[in-house]
Amino acid sequence: MTTSTAATVRTRVRVPLSFSDGYHVTAEVITFNGLADGAEHIALVLGDPSAAAAPLVRLHSECLTGDVFGSARCDCGPQLREATERIAATGGVLLYLRQEGRGIGLYNKLDAYALQDQGLDTYEANLALGLPEDARDYTAAAQMLTALGITELNLLTNNPDKAHQLRDLGLSVARTVPTGVHTTPSNLRYLRAKVQHTHHTIALAPVPSLVG
Repeated sequence: MTTSTAATVRTRVRVPLSFSDGYHVTAEVITFNGLADGAEHIALVLGDPSAAAAPLVRLHSECLTGDVFGSARCDCGPQLREATERIAATGGVLLYLRQEGRGIGLYNKLDAYALQDQGLDTYEANLALGLPEDARDYTAAAQMLTALGITELNLLTNNPDKAHQLRDLGLSVARTVPTGVHTTPSNLRYLRAKVQHTHHTIALAPVPSLVG
């Protein structure tokens, strides 16, 4: 598949960012017209993306619980913090995509959490709710990158589906770069499900308490 329509830049504005650990950086935040799904996705341009032939890019799906409230049930907040600094250091773009709960929405994500507390893993919980394991489509992300003049990139991700979709949408992913490993006692089962079920490239260390 390829992107069927072009998106255009709507607004550019510089925003100073500050994280709880004291890290500060200024991003150029960009909004768009004509995105395929009509959602209010944004791009954060960090450093100088033109400094490399293939700038570093992350597609970060919104996670209110992890990004804002610091939930330890996922690794989203630490990934967002890590990606911001790594992209700023080399020059690139962080796409903040409004895809809460792998695209199922906040309420459904919390319903899925309740089912996980009963023993289901993150994918089984979505299916039990009659929802897709992963509802995310990256057509809008490809449109955003194309509108910014980025057609070749290095992708900061552990998720092979992101690279597959971008390539199918006509972009050149030169290489994928894994994020760090951000484990907590509360998210280890979730991370293991991502490794085992959807082949995320997360180098999890063995945990003695969970080994036979």
